[in-house]
Amino acid sequence: MSKLLVTGGAGFIGSNFIATALSENFGLSIINLDLLTYAGCTANTKAFSGSNRYRFVKGDIRDRGAVKQLFRDHAIDGIVHFAAESHVDNSITGPENFITTNINGTFTLLDIAREEWLESPHKIKPGKAHCRFLHVSTDEVYGSLGAEGLFREDSPYAPNSPYSASKASSDMLGRAYFHTYGLPVVTTNCSNNYGPLQHNEKLIPTIIRKALSGQPIPIYGDGMNVRDWLYVTDHCKGIMLAFQEGRLGETYNIGGRNERNNLYIAQRICEILDDMAPSTSGAYSELITFVTDRPGHDQRYAIDATKIETELGWKAAENFETGIHKTVAHYLQKYRNHE
Repeated sequence: MSKLLVTGGAGFIGSNFIATALSENFGLSIINLDLLTYAGCTANTKAFSGSNRYRFVKGDIRDRGAVKQLFRDHAIDGIVHFAAESHVDNSITGPENFITTNINGTFTLLDIAREEWLESPHKIKPGKAHCRFLHVSTDEVYGSLGAEGLFREDSPYAPNSPYSASKASSDMLGRAYFHTYGLPVVTTNCSNNYGPLQHNEKLIPTIIRKALSGQPIPIYGDGMNVRDWLYVTDHCKGIMLAFQEGRLGETYNIGGRNERNNLYIAQRICEILDDMAPSTSGAYSELITFVTDRPGHDQRYAIDATKIETELGWKAAENFETGIHKTVAHYLQKYRNHE
């Protein structure tokens, strides 16, 4: 693979992926297509923006003409598709962008890849046999788990928010383009990511930011909603493995096997901050405040990552306790530098 189009590469996971991919794949050139909405920031690309194997293009995945021109100008032979609206709360108050970006945008990318890489259904153009399309998705498409069980690749889809419904739709488009046209699509569904460069609106950065500013730390409902937490670098390495070695048409679930409820997350971060940046006003945990739960809040997500572990040899390097220390240290430095 030589010319990789990464969509949404100025966002949290996308920028971490590009940094990982460039450092581990020296024959790779990356074109980063990002619209730079509120969740994308060129500051996230600072670590690699000077590389001669990297180019940034500001643009919209829904713009068919612009995407098609990128394919032809750069002879794109691989896509890793991150670009998406992803914050559940925002999908509840303003769902339209989630539909147009996550569904229509994914369709545009798939359809242009079909035109550029295939002569006809299930007939690859000469020189394009190595092309691949990796679609990055979420465990939220599976809905909510009870106290037991794990999401597997064959778990039925049961999305409960406009966000997860839009991602489920995009997953189904990828599946359809593989089965109908033979487009070389692989899909990954991940658990909750955390780590450096995550947007301030997400749970872990919010807890840290609110604590350091002495503001109430908002926790939905009773704080017992459970998520499986995955350190972002581990996720990026899993994506690259699935992209390079995954079986075409398959889905790979990537999870950290680190289930924690939201209240524990807040309390653990407060403990770490008590040690790293003690407050003169008392323990940070005193700021934890329970707020009205959001509509349709799924109770528990947890992923069975056996398939990617056994087929591709992937394994998360970070457990939650090591990853959260690294994460708090990153944001502590970030927020102190912006004082």
